[in-house]
Amino acid sequence: MSSQLSIGIVGLPNVGKSTLFNALLKKQVALVANYPFATIQPNIGVVEVPDERLAVLANITQQSEKLANLPPIKHALVEFVDIAGLVKGASQGEGLGNQFLANIRETQAICHVLRAFENANVVREGSVSPIEDLATIRTELQLADLATLNKQHTPKGTVSKEDQLRWSIIEDFKKILEKGQNILVSEARNNQTQASKSKLSEAQALVAKELCLLTAKPEIFVINVNEKDLGRADALKEKWAQQLDVHSEQVVIISAQIESQLAVLDTKDQEAYLRDLGLQESGLERLAKVAYDILQLQSFLTAGEIEVKAWTIEKGATARQAAGVIHTDFYDKFISARVISFADFVKLGGWQPAKEAGKIRQEGRDYLMQDGDIVEFMVGR
Repeated sequence: MSSQLSIGIVGLPNVGKSTLFNALLKKQVALVANYPFATIQPNIGVVEVPDERLAVLANITQQSEKLANLPPIKHALVEFVDIAGLVKGASQGEGLGNQFLANIRETQAICHVLRAFENANVVREGSVSPIEDLATIRTELQLADLATLNKQHTPKGTVSKEDQLRWSIIEDFKKILEKGQNILVSEARNNQTQASKSKLSEAQALVAKELCLLTAKPEIFVINVNEKDLGRADALKEKWAQQLDVHSEQVVIISAQIESQLAVLDTKDQEAYLRDLGLQESGLERLAKVAYDILQLQSFLTAGEIEVKAWTIEKGATARQAAGVIHTDFYDKFISARVISFADFVKLGGWQPAKEAGKIRQEGRDYLMQDGDIVEFMVGR
């Protein structure tokens, strides 16, 4: 299981995608000092997933282990990939179409940047319409998926049940796309679930993954607004969710211009600027949280004198799978996990008091991890 979450950012020209992505890159430069193995790539930006529990754990660890300094804090990370070349006709190779499709296929979700701001200095064809922009983007993705499916050939001769099921799924996917619908959105409606919470069946997901189908990926919608509109972000979130026919959990209201300004400030100045705007956190931090939720992820925590860290796992992951996120050897040589809830760890004041109180549980490989579990893994040599 990967501990890195990758989201592809797409948007038509002059919607503010470049401004938003430049803010991501500025944050990336600041992060590299704390993540020595990180590299700066021109099309990748990284954001920390806010988690207030880590600062609490660091303080407790310093006190309980009698450390001179706070242990370093490392948040879970979300990686955003700038998907260049999306124009009308990208599915047929227009613009940087082929490169665009190759890049976006590698990501786990798609983040649409949609323009809802007016600025005479930032020109674009036609009127400002997030609804039309989304329709254009989705059409290109649907056409690309349809082209992929049309390259698949009907099984010949004696066909196994698995191949029959695979072909049946491909035919179903084709019908969905020919109606001008996204695969994941259509399945959500059929199952009467939210697209933000919906999952394909196991067999459907295998086909979608094998063929790298774009419209089977979860979606996030960033509405890029003017600074003056940030004060009514909640109302705008509901408005655009309704107009785009998506769930409000998938929508993030952002001013890319403000994010660009915030990204160059130190922590104290950022907090002061956000207070002046009446906001508690930056748009990029909200975006990271939404990405985590949409992909149904959670964090487990490790706390020691070397570092206090949040690790990304899927909801429903086992203790053995969580161990594998730290190192592949931990998966192969897993013996057991020492687990305590965040609440108990804080209440008791660290590993040793928790051990004395009998609050540390010994869990096996199939234990289902809970968000906020604090863990030490026992592994063989």
